Amino acid sequence: MSATTDSTTPASTRTVFRAEGFSCPSCVAKIEKQVGRLKGVQDVTVKFASSRVEVEHDPAVATTEQIVDAIAKAGYTAVPSAV
Repeated sequence: MSATTDSTTPASTRTVFRAEGFSCPSCVAKIEKQVGRLKGVQDVTVKFASSRVEVEHDPAVATTEQIVDAIAKAGYTAVPSAV
């Protein structure tokens, strides 16, 4: 009867990025697809209204620089957010 809901590893961290260049909701799918391809990324959530990209990842496998590069490949600029 118990369900396992914790799919993250102890090495997993959530990093928030501020992205620019969003023009339509389809931008969300482009970013999620590109970042989601990276090894070490467990989850990607793009907040269209606030231009935030939240990424659950293993920083030893998928670095913040690699995630920024993946967002750039999707056609947008991003930087890690302080908040």
